[in-house]
Amino acid sequence: MGTASAGRRRSLAGRWAPCAAYDGVMISYPSAGHPTGPPALVGETHACADCGFSYPTRTVDDVLAELATLPARVAQAVTAAGPDLLRQRLSPGTWSVLEYACHLRDVLATSTIRLHRARTEVRPVVEPMLNDLRARRFRYNELDPAAVLAELAANAQGLRDEAGRVEPQDWERTVARLPGEERTARWLLRNALHEGIHHLADIQRGSGAA
Repeated sequence: MGTASAGRRRSLAGRWAPCAAYDGVMISYPSAGHPTGPPALVGETHACADCGFSYPTRTVDDVLAELATLPARVAQAVTAAGPDLLRQRLSPGTWSVLEYACHLRDVLATSTIRLHRARTEVRPVVEPMLNDLRARRFRYNELDPAAVLAELAANAQGLRDEAGRVEPQDWERTVARLPGEERTARWLLRNALHEGIHHLADIQRGSGAA
């Protein structure tokens, strides 16, 4: 892809570590040089003050319908950036348009795997995404945007396909992450869309389309 809405801090994953329930936000390194670790995931009933996304109001069918249109919307916004803005960070606390698109691609893939594990395992423990590390090690800002957008579209379809295999009663199955954090399969799907909607707005701002 989580950050709690309280105590948000600047991170390269968004202007204010977007309240998408990331694990998501990038780890910041204090002066001592030690990572603080990922922030807490938002709750099952979270409503994002920044983008207006409300988890409880989205049914599974709502999320699947919006996920179907998300890749085209992201592609339009990324294309609007043009070569001058595509890789440019507008401020030290933000990612570039391309980096946000790479992040969304990875969120969709990670969400698919987590949803599969929720469906097939008993309360699996999942790893944080460590987005700062991903962006650095995999050189998000050097990648080909057409390839990234194609992978993002494939990953969105993969998530929709996996969601289609979840039986109605299994949306209450859970995964765990940090101690005390347990979220339902339904939350995983909603959170993936929240990340998409939230970062689409970031991409639109970065491309000048907002």
